[in-house]
Amino acid sequence: MTEADCPVDPTPSNGPREGAFGNAVALACRECGHQVALGPFYACPECFGPLEVAYELPAITREEIEAGPANIWRYKALLPVPTDIESSPNTEPGFTRLLKADNLGRELGIEKLWVKDDSTNPTNSFKDRVVACALSAARELDAKVFACPSTGNLANAVAAAGARAGIKTVVFIPSNLEQPKQVNSAIFTENLVAVDGNYDDVNKLASEIAGEEEGWAFVNVNVRPYYAEGSKTLGYEIAEQLGWRLPDQIVIPVASGSQLTKVDKAFQELIKLGLVEDKPYRVFGAQAEGCGPVATAYKAGTDAIRPVKPDTIAKSLAIGNPADGIYVLDITRRTDGAVEEVTDDEIRAGIVQLARTEGIFTETAGGTTVAVTKKLVETGVLDPTLETVVINTGHGLKTLDAVSGQVSAAATIAPTYAAFKATGL
Repeated sequence: MTEADCPVDPTPSNGPREGAFGNAVALACRECGHQVALGPFYACPECFGPLEVAYELPAITREEIEAGPANIWRYKALLPVPTDIESSPNTEPGFTRLLKADNLGRELGIEKLWVKDDSTNPTNSFKDRVVACALSAARELDAKVFACPSTGNLANAVAAAGARAGIKTVVFIPSNLEQPKQVNSAIFTENLVAVDGNYDDVNKLASEIAGEEEGWAFVNVNVRPYYAEGSKTLGYEIAEQLGWRLPDQIVIPVASGSQLTKVDKAFQELIKLGLVEDKPYRVFGAQAEGCGPVATAYKAGTDAIRPVKPDTIAKSLAIGNPADGIYVLDITRRTDGAVEEVTDDEIRAGIVQLARTEGIFTETAGGTTVAVTKKLVETGVLDPTLETVVINTGHGLKTLDAVSGQVSAAATIAPTYAAFKATGL
């Protein structure tokens, strides 16, 4: 039985307004295909599998998209948002730069390399994309509180978006989170809650609250299907910015795994709509050794992802029990890609290398992606002759501690020309 054959559970009488979710028609189970009505649901009532947004995709042209605003709403016809989404106060993220990274490419030995730099979003990470879609869903579902469990970037984005929208926000983080990320959330909301435990503990608490409290929209819990769709816009933009074509290879950091799966979904939708040529592409996932359950499963050739306790400087990737891990394995294997992991020292080196070759200061997730790309080339897994895109998901000012011991002044001198000459610079 296909998804289209599955009956849709009826919408409650107090459901959202007509057109609240644009061209989305239902929430479909990723495991059994059962469909439920659009609403604050995230688990299949039949098999408890995860739900994702299903659409009746409209005919749309490149020209229509290009005529849209210079943010993610140029793709609103392909997202679960109303046609009047631009009129709702939001942070208007997206359409970030795609940089041709010739300097980094030469150092890594890749002939044609691009960096999709999402550090220039409103709160300096890709999370602004997903939060914008989640905020739209929260509004349409008449939520009273906008909330999230987070490893940092998401908390920043939720707090800022909630402030812009004038809705109460509450964000939950591990108490040992990097101080800059804590400040970047607390500046936008007075309701920052630090929880003693790791992200998985925080996420469990959020799930309990979501089940007990009325009117709370947790972006990555009870409105997760809508939230996750925001990551598709990375894939749309990459294809558009490449001149409406898909890259040969793409390297994406893996935390929950949602970003990687949605970029792949975006590529598949663009092919289905005839907006890009149908061609093979390879998808690679990047993790840290201190939290690499998907990489471990990939290398073992198994579908069983064993949860781990995170121990890495890459805190934005420190999800020991990734919800979409199994789907990351499916996609990387289907596309002849891979999932690789690197050490904390390699992550630090990746941060410095990207900064000193391309002038991009990335956080630890981006350092992980650069370091994994390097490792994939060195091990012969990634083809250096093919056009490759790496995704930088956030700004390095959020994770200064990771590299503060790696870089410093070249010299401290007296204010004299002789002292300068003595440095040999």
